[in-house]
Amino acid sequence: MKKHLYHTYVLTNPSRTSFYTGVTNNMRARLERHRQEAAAYNKKKYTGRYNCIHLVYIEDHEWIQDAIRREKEIKGWTRAKKLALIRSVNPDMRFLEVDW
Repeated sequence: MKKHLYHTYVLTNPSRTSFYTGVTNNMRARLERHRQEAAAYNKKKYTGRYNCIHLVYIEDHEWIQDAIRREKEIKGWTRAKKLALIRSVNPDMRFLEVDW
């Protein structure tokens, strides 16, 4: 039986002033979809409106329920707490997709 891997992730815009938290099982495809929304300036989508196209945080989960629970937890946090989480593993807030 194939093991599934789910990701809770945080994206930011080029100036690192806005954050988006989401869940996916295919990070590359999901990031591409966010970029298409931003390129089309899709105001109905948060990532399109705020140009959140850069990955700054990702964590893996074996179960989708855990990934969704974590997404909801992070979304409820203050900006300061989200920044602390990101900086705990990515102190310079590098765009992680560059390493792919």
